[in-house]
Amino acid sequence: MSGRRTSSNRIRGPQSALTDFLASNNISAAQISADYDRRRREAQQQAEQDAAANGTIAEQEEEEEDDRQETALQKKKRKRAEEKALAKIKEGKGSKKQKKGKKEDPDGEGSDADFGMYTKSKPLPGQREDCEICEKKFTVTPYSKTGPEGGLLCTKCSKEQESQKKKEAAVKKQAGPRAKRRQNQSNILDGIVHDGAASLQDLCIKTVADNVHDIEEFGDLPPKLLKRLSQIFSKRRVLTARTLDLFFRADMDTIEITDCGKLEVEDYIKIFSFAPKIQTLDLRNAGQFKDEVLTYIMERNVPITHLKLYAANLISNDKWIQFFSTCGHRLESLQLSWLDYAMDDEAFMHLVRGCPNLKRLKMKKCWRLGDVALGAIQELKQLEHLSLQFKGSTSTQTLVDLVTAIGVNLRTLSLEDFHSADNAVLEAIHTHCSQLQKFRFTENDYCTDAGYTSLFTNWSNPPLAFVDFTSNRSVDYDNPDGTEDGVGLGTDGFGALMAHSGCRLETMMIPSCRHIDREGLANAFDGKKEYPFLKTADISFVKKTDTPVVAGIFKSCPKLAKLTAFGCFSVSDVMVPKGVALIGVPNAQDSIVQEGGYDFDSIAAGLGAM
Repeated sequence: MSGRRTSSNRIRGPQSALTDFLASNNISAAQISADYDRRRREAQQQAEQDAAANGTIAEQEEEEEDDRQETALQKKKRKRAEEKALAKIKEGKGSKKQKKGKKEDPDGEGSDADFGMYTKSKPLPGQREDCEICEKKFTVTPYSKTGPEGGLLCTKCSKEQESQKKKEAAVKKQAGPRAKRRQNQSNILDGIVHDGAASLQDLCIKTVADNVHDIEEFGDLPPKLLKRLSQIFSKRRVLTARTLDLFFRADMDTIEITDCGKLEVEDYIKIFSFAPKIQTLDLRNAGQFKDEVLTYIMERNVPITHLKLYAANLISNDKWIQFFSTCGHRLESLQLSWLDYAMDDEAFMHLVRGCPNLKRLKMKKCWRLGDVALGAIQELKQLEHLSLQFKGSTSTQTLVDLVTAIGVNLRTLSLEDFHSADNAVLEAIHTHCSQLQKFRFTENDYCTDAGYTSLFTNWSNPPLAFVDFTSNRSVDYDNPDGTEDGVGLGTDGFGALMAHSGCRLETMMIPSCRHIDREGLANAFDGKKEYPFLKTADISFVKKTDTPVVAGIFKSCPKLAKLTAFGCFSVSDVMVPKGVALIGVPNAQDSIVQEGGYDFDSIAAGLGAM
């Protein structure tokens, strides 16, 4: 009775309209708070269960193994201890809620729990929510990301947000010394050596390449810059169907794409629909250049006069025959490489008959072409540039007859992997070729040093600008220093080459010509003889090359830009002049400007003492 009287005499303050409304509708704030806590607890338990389910298999196996090893009594004790621990945690949480509930606001408006009950809470896992960015409905998970305004994001927008953050971090991050050194070494391998700051043009090209996805068109860029951009895009593997459109203009007559690996048949057809007046077409790694594309070219009568395709090995033999019969009369230049089994001798015969105006012919890595195709080339009397690399067997006599028939007009002659060619071929070249500027003769182990010496001695041909004698050496591994008959390019042949063409030579490639001795190299590059036009040289795996020889090359070649010397293990501590890229010598110093040049007198004295 006294307790009832005490409660009835308690003085109460004024109540808000919301409190009266809740009381009149029998709505308990404590019950709502308890339900809210229960839902959060269930959601947390569900998230913990999901995380446990995503654990590794090894952890599951360990737990199962532990369960198997437990006895019934141990398992009972463990469960009892877990239940006690959970009871203590719940009791502690309950007491905290009671203490918190007793604390009221200074205005007497109720507890913090009552106030937090009306604030908007974060959606729980499993609920549906609108994405803050795209405003689409999605199911909330424990891994949902938060947007800029605090809302949740769907999976797609979360990925885009993470990608944008990575891009911004990459822009802010400055390349360290290691990254810069790596880029410098990459440039050196490409033969690029910058003296000081890069040019404004190079900086603009790099900026365009870095922001390729934000560019709508290139405008009226000259062909040289378009080719450079194509090379950069190809190297970065960003040349796709979308970026291909940047290179198109209706008035273009030349298309050069270095890597077409991500293009499909429709993309090739789109090239000729956007630029129907193409005369020069250069496509590399064109694996999806198929019969449909050649059919489109023939139907639209595209005026192609210079065609260069690499790896277009899905074009059928019959389609090549039809193309040569229909459009061959317009072709002045035809360069096909890596056709594999896509063209045989029959199709090549149609090429010879259907393309009488060819001035340049390049056929490399065409596995089905052999002696028949080699003999048919004699009918192309207007040829000025010829490059061949056949996998089929060929005879020396057929090659001699070919050089005899068309050698008089040739300015470029490239014969690769003709393993059976002997000194008779070199003699035919000496006799019938008098206008050559570029000569490549590689991978041969029949021609002798005497044959090369005879070729360059008293040759009526003017000095060559380009020479490539890669891997012309003996392959008899029982005699690594060479056979008695002197197979391969040796000291005498190399001396005759430099005496004949050294004054005009721009590119010299003699890798793996290991029969050239140190004396021959030192005599050619002694620092006194000068080769004023030599810019690129490759002496890789010429084992007699050492530091004085490389220093002599630097002194004798004032315009040298790139020297490759892989496998020259006697080269060390060489000083590289400014503007020269030395490739393949890991212990060479970086580009250093030397005032007054090198002390070649002491080097010459050292050579004489050896």
